[in-house]
Amino acid sequence: MTSDKKPLRIDAHHHFWKYEPVEFGWIDDTMAAIRRDFLPGHLKAELAAAGLDGVVSVQARQSVEETAWLLGMAENFDFIKGVVGWVPLALPTVGKTLEKFSKHWKLRGVRHVVQGEPDDRFILGDEFNAGICLLREFGLVYDILIFERHLPPTSEFVDRHPQQVFVLDHIAKPKIKANELEPWRKNITELARRENIYCKISGLVTEADYQTWTEAQLQPYLETVFAAFGPRRLMFGSDWPVCRVACDYKRWVELVGRFIANLSADEQARIMGGTAVEAYGLKNG
Repeated sequence: MTSDKKPLRIDAHHHFWKYEPVEFGWIDDTMAAIRRDFLPGHLKAELAAAGLDGVVSVQARQSVEETAWLLGMAENFDFIKGVVGWVPLALPTVGKTLEKFSKHWKLRGVRHVVQGEPDDRFILGDEFNAGICLLREFGLVYDILIFERHLPPTSEFVDRHPQQVFVLDHIAKPKIKANELEPWRKNITELARRENIYCKISGLVTEADYQTWTEAQLQPYLETVFAAFGPRRLMFGSDWPVCRVACDYKRWVELVGRFIANLSADEQARIMGGTAVEAYGLKNG
């Protein structure tokens, strides 16, 4: 028996925030356009214009208060299909924090800003990995936020947790501005050999020059992740509102749409929603 519901079209990666200069110090002068609040009402209009049905809201600050704030909005806005929050994975109290948040069924994953850690091998730390070991008990995905230089230890990290579902954010942030493909291409292809990791097609334009990037410049990076992960493990993400410093929302949706236009309808549906639904366990409604 088949379902009458159409496949969801999902933006698997975006952020909300109430802008505050100290907490969002990473928004420098080159990103001044996003020094303001971005809330559900702003995003809902973008989704409607681009023909998308829902989103996964991802943490932007490393605090349990923000996780609670995102979950509160998810309860009030149906188009927020899931939340990737933050919990103190490296602290012994993380189990209690996960128990507290587990009552919110829209909490679908957690993330730590590994790219911001001074130790390039932070992701292999014992305390951090002890926290990761608890996630399966609560049915949670772990989103991996790294720079391309972190890919080798990340493969080792994923190998430690063969039953855990992982999602790689922003194709591991290759050096697109410098048009460098290696060693990113070799290392992400190696990471993709692990079947328990998915990858978000997101964040590319902000790794390029905000003003001068071209679609042709992004093509080899898109081709690499398509060859490495295939449509079954790729999912669309906007990285809104961060993407706005280089590209408006609808333009990014259309660019990805052109890239996948020659795929079958089923494969396109996977990338534009089905993969996210599977990886995060999202509900249609």
